Amino acid sequence: MTMIALSISAATTARAQASLPIVRDAEIERLLSDYATPLLRAAGVKRDRIDIVLVNSPAFNAFVSGRKIFVNTGTIVTAETPNEVIGVLAHEIAHLAGGHQDRLRQQIDRAQTIAAVTAVLGASAAVAAGMSGKGSVAGAGSGLALGGAEAARRGLLTYQRSEELAADRAAVDYLDKTGQSPKGMLVTFERFQRDLALISDRINPYRISHPLPRERISALETLARKSPNFSKSDPAGLQQRHDMARAKIIAYTSGPAAAEGFAQKTASSRAALYGRAIAKFLYGSPQQALPMIDKLIAGDPSNPYLHEIKGEIQLKARNAAAAADAFTQAARLDKGDSGLIQSALGHALVLQGDRQSLQRAVGELEVSLSLDPVNPVAYRNLAMAYGRLGDTGSAELATAEENFHSGRYKDAKVFAARAKRKFEPNSPRWLRADDIQRFKTPDKR
Repeated sequence: MTMIALSISAATTARAQASLPIVRDAEIERLLSDYATPLLRAAGVKRDRIDIVLVNSPAFNAFVSGRKIFVNTGTIVTAETPNEVIGVLAHEIAHLAGGHQDRLRQQIDRAQTIAAVTAVLGASAAVAAGMSGKGSVAGAGSGLALGGAEAARRGLLTYQRSEELAADRAAVDYLDKTGQSPKGMLVTFERFQRDLALISDRINPYRISHPLPRERISALETLARKSPNFSKSDPAGLQQRHDMARAKIIAYTSGPAAAEGFAQKTASSRAALYGRAIAKFLYGSPQQALPMIDKLIAGDPSNPYLHEIKGEIQLKARNAAAAADAFTQAARLDKGDSGLIQSALGHALVLQGDRQSLQRAVGELEVSLSLDPVNPVAYRNLAMAYGRLGDTGSAELATAEENFHSGRYKDAKVFAARAKRKFEPNSPRWLRADDIQRFKTPDKR
């Protein structure tokens, strides 16, 4: 499968995100990277320090945590143009460049301090009232505690809303610097406003962390329309890549009926065929999907992701040798050096099963993990390759890595202990197994 559902390892991400349904896909990751790279450069943020992570959710949303930008698949599907997604990324990059996360943590600490102090003052007033026998003063004490907490919370939310507006303004600046239109941001806010139209009168503006869409439109419209790039459209090639990504996500996540619905309404005939081909191989016949993907390859033979999908189709058709050929072509054409494509190639070679293929699989999977060292699926295939070659220690170490990067630390330690017994003490593999065995499991509280 090209799109791999995973959970974020708690070793690298906050516990609150550990259960997010993460999706890995070389084509879509490359598309988002191409969207974000000019913006990161404009913001003065180094690209190699930022990860863009896909979340398998139909909601239109994106957020920043640490040095990661999380983007829901629903954001790509909902956005009709690349510019809409680019606007979202510009906003999130503004949070990174502005250090908003660090300042937000400071504000949270401050709010908690205020709430704690007022709670203590309220308790002290209640105790004093109890000793004096004046019940009304005791009531005032509890009111002081509750009022202080509410004031702290409102102050924090006010701060968050101001940071959101600041990020919007910075995003327009980044878009101008990269010669792109801010129109997509307005389109997004107008969509949010339509969605909130029926309930906006029941929303307390002081109890939300983001400004209401109408406020953001009001704050941005004049600034955006002054941009010399406001009426600029996305390049046709980029629009086609965007539509093909939408078709892929819909086929994988919503099934053949949704893929057909998108195919009938999209203006891109190639995206329509792409979605239909993926849906056909996932839910129908790989033999019927092959000529469809071959037709797309004939029109764009240098597109690595079409060859990648062909490899996936051949795997489902149980033709491991043909799958390996397709993945080899995809890896050769891939300018982004995706570890995911190398991992798929390694998987196909493992399925071929002969010793020469298994030895090649080890090499391809080691290359994959040098490019993408936290991919548990690649470690699983590497363990299979080593196991079939009779290298038990390396297979157990790869299994330990798979469990470690999947967040199964107890199992990882068990396999690491087994692997250590098969390696020379203080050798590189022994040391890696020792690192896993000694790893301090994150607190689950």
